[in-house]
Amino acid sequence: MSSEAGHRLYVKGRHLSYQRGKRTTTPGTSLIKIEGVDDTNAANFYLGKKVAFVYRASKEVRGSKIRVIWGKVTRPHGNSGVVRAQFRRNLPPKSFGASVRVMLYPSSI
Repeated sequence: MSSEAGHRLYVKGRHLSYQRGKRTTTPGTSLIKIEGVDDTNAANFYLGKKVAFVYRASKEVRGSKIRVIWGKVTRPHGNSGVVRAQFRRNLPPKSFGASVRVMLYPSSI
């Protein structure tokens, strides 16, 4: 990692949707597309990593309007580098297309 890139401890990702079948959605499992990950082998590196959905709320709690919903990457989804993630509270449908932070910890290497 080059020094001018800063020292981010996370990789950007997008919340695509919930896991779903033809007719039913499963809000307990969210699908995340991680930047720069385009196959299952690359996605396997992120298994077990923490995911944070950071958002702003209008009401201030403990001096901050910024809130976080935490989750973790559970397994790959398909062959194109999308992963499944479980969050402590299900992500709201409003967050479809929003960015999430895929943390580089806990590290398995």
